[in-house]
Amino acid sequence: MSPFAIQLINGFLISDLEEEDLDSFEKLQELNALEQIEQLWRLRSLYRVGELYLGKDGRGFVEAQTKEQKDLLVEPDNLGDGGVGDIVVAKRIIARRGRASGKVVLVVSQAHPFSIVYTYRDAQGRFEIRNIKTSLPTHAVMEGMDLKAFKIGTVMQVDSTTDKVISVLGHLDDPKVDEKISLALYQREDEFPETCIDQAKAVPNRVDKNDYPNRVDLTSLDFCTIDPVTAKDFDDAIYFDTKSYTLYVAIADVSYYVEYFTPIDKEAKKRGFTTYLPHKSFPMLPRQLSENLCSLKPSVDRLAFVAKIKLDRDSLQPLKEEFFEAVIHSKRRFNYEQIDSIIEQNGAKSEGVEAQILTYLLPLYKITQELRANRLTSGFDFRSEEIRVSIDSSHLLQHTTIETSTPSHSLIEECMLLANRASAKRFMTNKEEEEFGIFRIHEPPQLSKTETLLEELSTIGLFVESYQDSPTLIRAIQKEASKLGLESEVDAMIIKSLRRASYSPRNVGHFGLGFTHYSHFTSPIRRYSDLILHRLIKTQLTQDKEEEGYLLRNIEPLCIRVSDLERESTKAEWDFRDRKFARWAEQNSGLFFDAEVIEAGESAKAILIGDIQGITVHIKADNRVLFEKIKVMITEVDIAMATIMAEVVTQGES
Repeated sequence: MSPFAIQLINGFLISDLEEEDLDSFEKLQELNALEQIEQLWRLRSLYRVGELYLGKDGRGFVEAQTKEQKDLLVEPDNLGDGGVGDIVVAKRIIARRGRASGKVVLVVSQAHPFSIVYTYRDAQGRFEIRNIKTSLPTHAVMEGMDLKAFKIGTVMQVDSTTDKVISVLGHLDDPKVDEKISLALYQREDEFPETCIDQAKAVPNRVDKNDYPNRVDLTSLDFCTIDPVTAKDFDDAIYFDTKSYTLYVAIADVSYYVEYFTPIDKEAKKRGFTTYLPHKSFPMLPRQLSENLCSLKPSVDRLAFVAKIKLDRDSLQPLKEEFFEAVIHSKRRFNYEQIDSIIEQNGAKSEGVEAQILTYLLPLYKITQELRANRLTSGFDFRSEEIRVSIDSSHLLQHTTIETSTPSHSLIEECMLLANRASAKRFMTNKEEEEFGIFRIHEPPQLSKTETLLEELSTIGLFVESYQDSPTLIRAIQKEASKLGLESEVDAMIIKSLRRASYSPRNVGHFGLGFTHYSHFTSPIRRYSDLILHRLIKTQLTQDKEEEGYLLRNIEPLCIRVSDLERESTKAEWDFRDRKFARWAEQNSGLFFDAEVIEAGESAKAILIGDIQGITVHIKADNRVLFEKIKVMITEVDIAMATIMAEVVTQGES
């Protein structure tokens, strides 16, 4: 569902609407499809908004929104401009006999507003325009230009409604086109509109604590940041008072600089997240803010929104949690490798400011170790390995590294988890009232997915005889996997079987972390969800009912928006990585590699084992067993679709 569709169901003020939805609102008014109740506009009962599904017989269905409703049938003649996956408004047609049906009167949002295509010539020499995601023939036109004049392999962006070419992105032979393809496929942006840049430049480029007398002055505290060595934006800084057992988690106060409905706010809401490719980031905020004024750099004053959490010395449970605006002055920037080395040496050879910070950082590390152990009694420790890709100046794959959690990651993670839980707790109510805010939720796994997982694991001799619920089942599976030496492989399968974490206005807990309540407070530079949360908490602190009413009235469409944008951002990152893997495979076509089967059956896949990590190939092989070690030869690579085919060979063939 689109955010505007949710507003049509829940009710909205005209001032709540995004600019892109005003035209749809006016069209619905012309159709007399809206009514105003207690100042809020809603769809009339004769209309329904929802996603359009198309059956093989050409008939469509608009999804039901409640258990009492049925999907609304739409005959082929009544589909209008609606396409599969579009969010549409349909008017119900009340029939004397048979099932009620509907007629599409408005397309609220297209599922595929444009497509990425490329020019192609098949083995018989026939010219085609192919969709880069499906490899199926499609249609495109360009005013004043015959597309056959373009070199075969030219990549273009095409308007799905008109079939007109919007832009030419480049050529498949050029590795630098991968960036443009991945960004375009998932609607990620690079350059900011001039209005955003102008607004960012107008903000003073330095902070002086004396200009903010109403903020809490924390500049005397020895805050530090811990981030990857390549990081340019620093969302969070920490300080721990060992005497009072109080943790300060200072977060960049983005909400101070990014006000509602300003050009930067509109663009940030449109992007939702910063997208990270190996060679470049595509930030949610202009770099003047994300990498400068909002970034908690060392040795300069910075505005922060702080979570102050006092812990019980024995149980380490929070005794008191406060949120307030402050000014901090980070004393030191660390990277993960430095902290890992310091922990390993227990602070030896440290001096000056660093030694001063370690007087609280080393004790804090021991506390976070205990916090993590306590957390894992109800949550899970999945051995997930993140693959980092490096590319050279020609945009070709250079090498890969496996990033795993280290002591420094754990230290900062547990601090952020405390702040995230404390922020979610502010929206917890008693059982008689509905909890309403912005939560990061992770629902328990579906029974069908769990049963499928158990069936797959049984093929490698991994069985779980008894379990009480989903958590005990997962722990039992992990225990058996450990006996077989397949911890990381089985954890990857478990993660795949779980639901995806998302944002929700209603709290259902976080299954993976084992938390009853959780939100995202700690990264407003790169996540719009955190900016929403900061704004919500500030309305509580200032008792601004008008602003709180606006946020809560629109919190459900906002949650849907950021959840969708998170998926698109992640897909863009994965797509770019796969394109680099495909180009590497093309250079290594015909060569032999050790591999491990990660999916068995008709659509079998294997992951290559070698210096380059993370490359998955499709294999044509029957009767292969999950996690079987095999040898394969790369036989075919589709650069456009970024897919790699391989054949299983015997040891003698290589």
